[in-house]
Amino acid sequence: MPRIKVDLSNRVAIVTGAAQGLGRAIAVALAQAGARVACVDVNESLVHETAAAISQEGGTAKAWVCNVADSERVSQVVNEVVDEWGGLQILVNNAGITRDNLLIRMKDDQWDAVIGVNLRGTFLFCRAACRPFLKANSGRIINIASVSGMIGNPGQVNYSASKAGVIGLTRTLARELASRNITVNAIAPGFIATEMSAKLGPDVLEEIKKRTPLGRLGEPQDVADAVLFLASDAASFITGHVLTVDGGLTV
Repeated sequence: MPRIKVDLSNRVAIVTGAAQGLGRAIAVALAQAGARVACVDVNESLVHETAAAISQEGGTAKAWVCNVADSERVSQVVNEVVDEWGGLQILVNNAGITRDNLLIRMKDDQWDAVIGVNLRGTFLFCRAACRPFLKANSGRIINIASVSGMIGNPGQVNYSASKAGVIGLTRTLARELASRNITVNAIAPGFIATEMSAKLGPDVLEEIKKRTPLGRLGEPQDVADAVLFLASDAASFITGHVLTVDGGLTV
C-alpha cells in the first residue's frame, strides 16, 4: 500500500514495463491513488494479470501489449489510451532490461537490445505523449533511470549507458517543456528487491546490502511512493530533477 496520500482522481497514467516488479508496483500505486492506469508491457499474459489485479481491487486499469522500441506501436498505444479515457496526464517510463557482460565480451545484440528498450523506448513514449500533454498545456513525465547511470557498474556498460542517457534526456526535455507546464523528472533506484535483481544471486545481493548505508535492498513500494510524489500537485515546481532512491548507496 502507498505510504503517502495522493489524490490522482480523474487523471490518466501510462506505465511501461507494468507486467511485474517496479512497473507493477507503480501501476498499482497510481490506481490506488485514483488514476486510470494503462498498463503497458511486451509480456501479454503478465500485463493482463496486472490490469486484472488492479480492477479486482476496485481500481481502473487496462492492458496494452507493446514493444516499447517499436515507434509505430508506441504512437498507436498513446492514441488508444487518449481515445479510451479522454486524455493523458502522467507518463511513467519504467520498461527496462539487462543483458550483462564485460565490454570486451559484449555482443552487438546485447548492446542494441538494452539501448533499444531502455533509452529508445523512453524517447519514443516521451515523444508520443508530448502531443496530448502539449494540447492540454500540462503533464507529468517520470522516467525510471538507475544509480548505474550515475556511478557505473562493472559488467553493465550497456545498461549504465542507457540509464545515463535517460538522465540526459530527462534534463533536456525538462527545459524544452517547462514553459508548457509539463514537468519531466527521473527516479534513480539503487538495488531493489525485484525479479531482475534476484538474478544477481544471494552472494552478490549480500555484498550490495553491506555497501548500502541503510543495510538492505529497497522494496518496489519505495520507488512507487516516489512516483506518486512526482506525479502529484505537491511536485509542481520540481522539474529536471533526478531523485535517488538507493538507501544511501551514492552518498
